[in-house]
Parts: sequence; C-alpha cells; structure tokens
Amino acid sequence: SVHEGCPAFTGLSISSALIGTDLKVKLMLYTRQNQNCAETLNLTSSRYLNVTKKTIFIVHGYRPTGSPPIWIQVAVQHLLSVDDVNIIIVDWNRGATNLLYQRAFTNTKKVAEFLKKFIDRMLAEGASLESLYMIGISLGAHISGFVGQMYNGKLGRITGLDPAGPLFNGRPPEERLDPTDAQFVDVIHSDIDGLGYREALGHIDFYPNGGTDQPGCPQTIFSGSQYFKCDHQRSVFLFLSSLKAGCNMTAYPCDTYSGYRHGKCASCEAFQPMPCPILGYYVDKWKNYLTLKNPPVTNVFFDTSDKEPFCLYHYFVDIITWNKNIRRGFLTIKLTDQAGDTAESRINHEVATFQQYSQASLLAGFDRDFEKIARISLTFSTGTVISPKHKLRVLQMRLRSITNTKRPFIQLTRLLPKT
Repeated sequence: SVHEGCPAFTGLSISSALIGTDLKVKLMLYTRQNQNCAETLNLTSSRYLNVTKKTIFIVHGYRPTGSPPIWIQVAVQHLLSVDDVNIIIVDWNRGATNLLYQRAFTNTKKVAEFLKKFIDRMLAEGASLESLYMIGISLGAHISGFVGQMYNGKLGRITGLDPAGPLFNGRPPEERLDPTDAQFVDVIHSDIDGLGYREALGHIDFYPNGGTDQPGCPQTIFSGSQYFKCDHQRSVFLFLSSLKAGCNMTAYPCDTYSGYRHGKCASCEAFQPMPCPILGYYVDKWKNYLTLKNPPVTNVFFDTSDKEPFCLYHYFVDIITWNKNIRRGFLTIKLTDQAGDTAESRINHEVATFQQYSQASLLAGFDRDFEKIARISLTFSTGTVISPKHKLRVLQMRLRSITNTKRPFIQLTRLLPKT
C-alpha cells in the first residue's frame, strides 16, 4: 500500500485524453529502503539511488484513458523481493494519454532523450551501462530501444513486453526495438493481431499461445475496453508471474506456432546442457546461447492457462488408432492422480487427424503437474452435432512428460471405446 504524501503515478482522466496532454516525464524511484513510498528523482541528488547496484527502468506505453497502469505496485514489490535493485518508474503519462495514438507515438523519441540525460548523470556518478536494465511495455519497449541505441547497444538488458505494432510495423531497426539495442534483448508478444508487433525484435522472442488470443481474455468486442487491452496486457502479467516462485513457463524454439502445436519442437538440443528457456525475468541465464547464435534470433512458443500463474505442464500424447477410415476430431484428456485431483486438456487447436495404424503425436498442456497419475480418460468428439457419432478405436496411447523428461512414460494398450 502506498502511504499518504508519497509521490503517485500521474492519474489523468478521459477528458485529458480528448484534449491531449503535453509531454512531461517524471521519474519515481523505489528501492528496498523505500519500497512503499517512491522518491521523485530530480537531476540533483537522491537519498536512495545507489548507482553501484543494478537499476531497472520500467517504461509504460500508450494510455488512451489516462488512468495509471494497474500493475505498477505489483511489479515493484515482486522485483524487489527477488533482487536488491533500484527500480525507476518512468511516468510519461502526460504525453502518453491521448486518444490520438499518433501523438503518443511522436513523443517516444523525446522520452528517450530525457532518459539519456538522466542516465548520463548516473554514469557520471559511477553507474555502469552493463548494470542498466529497461523493461518497456508497448510504446515503452521502443523507447527502451531508442535509449539503448544512443548507447550503441551497451545497456545490460532490455525486455520488451508486447512492443507496439501500429506505426512501427515495417520500420527499419533504428526506428524500433531491435537486438542491437542492448547486450541482451528478450521480448514477449501477446497481441500480434492487435496492438502488438508481429515479427521478432529481440535475441529471444516469446509467443505465448501463438501470440494472438490469450486464454481468459474476451474474444468479442462486446466486453468493452477489456477486449482491446487484455491480450496486450497479458505480456506484463506473464512476466510478473515469472518472479513468483511456483512454476516456470518453459518455451520451445520452433519455426511456427503450428509446428510447436504438432509436437515438432519439443527438444531443446540447441541449449544443452541447459534445458529449454523459461519466460521472464530469469531468461538471461540463456544469454550466451542466444546472443552467440547466428543469426542471433530465436522464436519460442508455449501455451498458457487462462489465469495466474498461467503455467501449463506439457505432455506428448502419442496415439495409434485402428479405425479403417480417417477420423477428424477433438480429444479431451483427463488425468486423475492418486488423491483424486484432476487436470484436463482439450486438444482442439487444429482438428487432429487419425489414420489407421499410424501414430499421431499431439501436444497436451495441463494446468497441474501430477507425480503419479492414477487414471487417464479420453473423450473423442467430432465436433459436429448433426453427423453420426464416430468412435475412435485406440490401439495404443503413450503419455510422456516434456516438462519433466526424467519421468517414465505412461503406456496404455488396446483401449476399447465405451459403448
């Protein structure tokens, strides 16, 4: 909770958005010494800024309504709980609040120039470029890129959380975030068919659920502003989730999302002896592998569940069927552990096609991970209401955990359908 008398993030109203606001940048510092009360940084001195420590700048994006971002306090608390760092919230709400996106877009270079002046002062006081880490959301991702570019890519790290697409799409690297802007650039794309940027922009680019529709977000425009914001904001919540102990979101390098969905990319040989990379704060453990690759671009895919902590545990389901005719349909797999808890996965991204005596490998994600599975049930549906119900005769089915590769396979043979 923020105390009275503490500087707060600029709150503006929808009327400000209508008129548009003139750019003013405010820097708010949080450290472990003042984690519930920000210190407003000015260009002279600070009580709490210790430039020998790592400094994380958090730069928000376009704010069409002017309200403060809902995740700021959570981000500050989570980051300070895992790392003794300086956190500087870059509040450029006066400049980002505008119903005209174009106006906010033109302010991005100016915010970057303001930050350069401030960082120059930190460097003069003994900070190192290596120790600076920028987390940029939406337009803030490109602002971070511009700052990094002014320092010839010597900043320690930039994380882009759903970098903005509109007006940046198709621009050359110097006019947007790109891998040369910092020593390590990681990006999460959660709304590539909306407000986000589709192509890769970093050394590693994460595409949760393929980067488009995030589970748990409204699929129609009738849900109001959530429809526009939810997918775009999900990148922030996924990143914050990586700071909480609980579960890691493992991602798999692949050429396409559909390749990943078809189970073509479950191995991570490229990273051995390391496992597959995990999303979020700790992905810099893979930095050496990722930055030395030629070219240094890696796209990784994974699926998430619809709510915090978003993790799914991936299994391969290999199925051999003995139907004479080709069957197309959806599979629902339900796992029950010895305590009677259940987890379910509906494999419905692309309709799976089963042919006689050939093996189909499907990727299934469950939101819980069971040590010992007591029961597996399969439901097959062709998805059409009118046509006759088809049965899928399964000769053999195997379940193997990708998340925990050391775990033994579960093999089932000759499953006859319930009549």
